[in-house]
Amino acid sequence: MSDTNTDLPRQSIGSEASAGAATGGADIGGAGHEASLWSDAWRQLRRNPLFVASAVVILVFTVMAVYPRAFTWFYPGIQDPKSCTLSNTVGRPGATAWFGFDVQGCDYYVNVIHGARVSMIIGIATALFSGAIAIVLGSLAGYYGGRLDTIVSRITDVFFGIPMILGAIVILNAIGERGLFQVTLVLVALGWMTMLRLMRSATIERRDADFVDAARALGASTPRIIGRHILPNAIAPVIVYGTIFIGIAISVEAALSFLGVGLQLPAISWGLMINSSFTRILQSPHLLLFPGLFLSILVLAFIVLGDALRDALDPRLR
Repeated sequence: MSDTNTDLPRQSIGSEASAGAATGGADIGGAGHEASLWSDAWRQLRRNPLFVASAVVILVFTVMAVYPRAFTWFYPGIQDPKSCTLSNTVGRPGATAWFGFDVQGCDYYVNVIHGARVSMIIGIATALFSGAIAIVLGSLAGYYGGRLDTIVSRITDVFFGIPMILGAIVILNAIGERGLFQVTLVLVALGWMTMLRLMRSATIERRDADFVDAARALGASTPRIIGRHILPNAIAPVIVYGTIFIGIAISVEAALSFLGVGLQLPAISWGLMINSSFTRILQSPHLLLFPGLFLSILVLAFIVLGDALRDALDPRLR
């Protein structure tokens, strides 16, 4: 039988979760749309103030990273983050320098705004590439089982035994050059394991489901079964953890830069700003306050967003 007909037994994503809410696949609110996990989750998320607030914060930081001038064009101080005057060293906040100046005499407000770009790039890139590794290897290991599952699981166990920050310190010190690409690559290499285990367990749970057996009976190929039938029903835990992991990656990058083994100057990073300020906390607390505050808000926003997604995508928590 032609493979084009294998969509017939495909289970509506999240139908297990919505069976009670829509008996017999009834339409929701007369709109003619079948109940699904994602539609139910979206309705719940829209009513969750924590989700809305965290999404707005992340959107603001995203705009800040993509187009920092949107936050500096009205600023009365120096617009260029690399325009520094030593006579302004550690200047305190004022009318023309809202966040003061750093130890090089650079305008701190402009530097803090530009620091969002590095954090967002590293956090999102690390989560995306780690998630890609986890989805591919986790789905294959969970679906095929046997020797492939054993090999993937043992490799995952080995990487689980490496503390993320400690491993990153060792690797980055060995590399020597520590730019945006190197830091992201190291975080990806040390950050995919939890998402892989989530993907593997979700695949194992669904590989023998009736709708998957029906797709096999109709002659669907393995890539089609995994991609069209298993993956859409198993990816929710990975999305939830991946959202939280963006915040984890951002905080790890800041910690590495603070310890002097992450990004190097002339990169603009909140971690580097904190590194240059911790010896002047009592004399110039603003040097630590502003980058630390922005970093904390962004990391917290991703964690809260992930928690909201977990509550919405897990029917047992409703």
